[in-house]
Amino acid sequence: MPIPVKTNPELERTIFELKALSREHEAPIWRAVARRLEGPRRNWPEVNLSRIARHAAKGAIVVVPGVLLSSGTLGFPVTVGAFRTSAEATKKVVAAGGHALPLLEFARKHPKGTGVRILG
Repeated sequence: MPIPVKTNPELERTIFELKALSREHEAPIWRAVARRLEGPRRNWPEVNLSRIARHAAKGAIVVVPGVLLSSGTLGFPVTVGAFRTSAEATKKVVAAGGHALPLLEFARKHPKGTGVRILG
C-alpha cells in the first residue's frame, strides 16, 4: 500500500518548521501538533468557538491542530493558533479582544510552548 503524500506545500512547510521548532527549543508540543497535521485531513479536529469558550479561560493560549470554525460565541479574549481559520471565526475572536493567528506565526510567537493548550 503506497504511503499518502501531502500535496499542499504550505502544509508541508508548516509540518517541517514545527518539527524544527520542537528540536530547537526542546518543546514537544510542536512535534505533537506536527504529527496530528501529518495524518489524514479527515482526522483533523474542527474546533468551534463554543468549545474554546467551554474549555479555555480568559487570556488562554490555545492551539488547534486543524480548523477553527465560528459556531458559538466567545465572551473573553484568547489567543488561538490554527492551521486554517474561517473568516467569521477570526472576526469573532478579534471582537472578543483576542488574536487568531496562523499556526506558524503562533508557534514562532510561543517557541517553548509554555502555557499553550492543544484543543481538538
